[in-house]
Amino acid sequence: MHIHILGICGTFMGSLALLARDLGHTVTGSDANVYPPMSTQLENAGVEIMQGYAASHLQPAPDLVIVGNAMKRGIEAVEYMLNERIPYTSGPQFLAEQVLQYRHVLAVAGTHGKTTTTTMLAWILHYAGIDAGFLIGGVPLVDTQDERLQQAFAHSSYLGSDKTADHEGYFVIEADEYDSAFFDKRSKFVHYRPTTAILNNLEYDHADIFPNLAAIQTQFHHMVRMIPSNGKIIMPADTESLEETLKKGCWTPIWRTALASTNPHADWQAKLVKQDGSQYEVMFDGHKGQVNWQMSGLHSVNNGLVAIAAAYNVGVSVAQACEALSNFAGIKRRMELVGTIDNHGKHIEVYDDFAHHPTAIETTLDGAKKRFADNPNRKIWAVIEPRSNTMKLGTHQGLLAPSASIADQVIWYQPANLDWSVADAIGNAANQQVMTSTDAIIKHIAAHIGDDDAVIVMSNGGFEGIHGRLVKALQQG
Repeated sequence: MHIHILGICGTFMGSLALLARDLGHTVTGSDANVYPPMSTQLENAGVEIMQGYAASHLQPAPDLVIVGNAMKRGIEAVEYMLNERIPYTSGPQFLAEQVLQYRHVLAVAGTHGKTTTTTMLAWILHYAGIDAGFLIGGVPLVDTQDERLQQAFAHSSYLGSDKTADHEGYFVIEADEYDSAFFDKRSKFVHYRPTTAILNNLEYDHADIFPNLAAIQTQFHHMVRMIPSNGKIIMPADTESLEETLKKGCWTPIWRTALASTNPHADWQAKLVKQDGSQYEVMFDGHKGQVNWQMSGLHSVNNGLVAIAAAYNVGVSVAQACEALSNFAGIKRRMELVGTIDNHGKHIEVYDDFAHHPTAIETTLDGAKKRFADNPNRKIWAVIEPRSNTMKLGTHQGLLAPSASIADQVIWYQPANLDWSVADAIGNAANQQVMTSTDAIIKHIAAHIGDDDAVIVMSNGGFEGIHGRLVKALQQG
């Protein structure tokens, strides 16, 4: 078929485009916000991207339109699609019908860490020789000489092997609770029908579609209802919002995970060897292993632990899973080092991070602080854009200043389209300020940053390309 995707540069839709191409379809797409890394990945894969949502993009009519959940009634291409009765579907439904139907689906759900955990789990399976398909809402970093792994993780999705008489087909999917499309308001993950499910955490988010936490718990329980009794649920112990969700009914065995220091009775436990989380031991039912990796932070340890448990559930040993994560390079835009500057007697590092929820901001900065603890003079700068729909609505205003308080210097960006005051939200928080232009942010950092400092830029969007512009300005001195 010729498939046209509306909203193709979204992290989910871009990954889906590559799967559709690998299924043998001709794929084109439209998007109003075209920026790396997804746009670059698609263009390198030979997928034509059209700017905007013009009706002409659907002329001549494709065989099928896959509609991204950012699309709304009133958009020219959407109205043309409906008026001309061009066949259409949502991304999750297409994936479920064309790829997941006969696979053992390993789904990774949660408010935070879905992309990273999904990538970890897919990496472990491939490292162990399992040709699992996957769809990740981001672009993996690959640092290996293994051509098999290089090929599988060249993009953010991979078709993998179907189920056969003597081979279990696996597919690892980032299971998002956001809605599927303007015509299907169910969460995406309701379509996936997992056999192994990671429920990694659950907090209030997506305030544009969910009125409260209870509404999100209802969607999570819709997925729980479909997990078979011979499947597995894996989740952190002592997570009240998840325990409340499961009280609505659960028919599947559960493994609970925890740090050994906080819950020595959890099924799976992690024991820190280094306080920054860069080394930890894994223990389960007499099995042990140790992870020595490039990641840091307790959130990374938790993500790694649930991924190891999920991999074990489909036959990967604890020791081999730990070895796999010890060779895991991470994912783009998750504490990704995008620039190292040695200029005018200063050594400065610039990181890009996707954190856009107060909890994610706090855990990322805590991990960075512990990671850099060997140099007490090193300052961490946090540059944060409140860009997600929930942030734009001002839902988490009261949590902004506390979430970033562990950083030494914090610059919040106040975009022109934000109808509430970031300055009022953070009040008199120490070492935190607000700026209204990325030029001003870059100029301020260049003038005041010290030797060996680190800048962490946090946004789930392009942020006007501030990352590259900041690195260039620092290089120029």
